[in-house]
Amino acid sequence: MKNTLNILTLILAFIFISCGGNDKKEDVSYGKKAPVKEEIKQKASERVELGNKGVGPVTSLDLALVVDQDMAAHGKEIYGKMCTACHKAEKKFIGPSPKGILERRSPEWIMNMILAPDKMVKEDPLAKDLLIEFNGSPMANQNLTKEEARAVLEYFRTL
Repeated sequence: MKNTLNILTLILAFIFISCGGNDKKEDVSYGKKAPVKEEIKQKASERVELGNKGVGPVTSLDLALVVDQDMAAHGKEIYGKMCTACHKAEKKFIGPSPKGILERRSPEWIMNMILAPDKMVKEDPLAKDLLIEFNGSPMANQNLTKEEARAVLEYFRTL
């Protein structure tokens, strides 16, 4: 009987020793995970980068205080023919809406994006981010002249 009692005491001591000493804290969330704080990154189409002039043929552009209505009308015509397959004036489509674009981009950046979209996507960080945001759909080069691109920009001022 003494042997049995000694063996039983030894087994109980072994159980207590093997169960203790774990410094790890157990998850008592019962299947619910704590919310993970992630850095919220602003969409490229919503970022304001007025100092970025982009990469391309236009390095400086001054806009008149008053919109040139004739130029804007010509720009609206060009936009209707060349741009509406991918851009809608008032809402996001395949590409971003130009409404309010001059509040977020410099005139030079807009002109360079119209005139040299391939170069912009390769070299301009914002254009690269826009390409990602719009599912890798690159802007097509419509081969507009500087005058045509400037007219489109003037139209954007009226939106």
